[in-house]
Amino acid sequence: MNLYNYIIVIILMILGLYIVINDKNLIKKMIGIGIFQTSVLLFYISLGYIRNSLPPILVEGSALYSNPIPHVLMLTAIVVGIATFSVGLSIAARIEAQYGTIEQD
Repeated sequence: MNLYNYIIVIILMILGLYIVINDKNLIKKMIGIGIFQTSVLLFYISLGYIRNSLPPILVEGSALYSNPIPHVLMLTAIVVGIATFSVGLSIAARIEAQYGTIEQD
């Protein structure tokens, strides 16, 4: 059984969490959150994969179909993540305009 994608998920989660906790720069924190979100998306898409399955289009003679719900939910999560990321960047730009720095301190 191939577990490469789960190893990549764990590495991305650790990297994203490390960046969020360790860095004081707000832009770098946003990038860390984006990396962490990517790992969660990859994890859920990996869970929804079924080997040798067909798309959910009814065809005669086949009984193994993949469930499209996890993939559709992850598309929604991508859109919400992009919107959240853009709001976070605009807040960081306002903080930089107000205080002259984007460092957390």
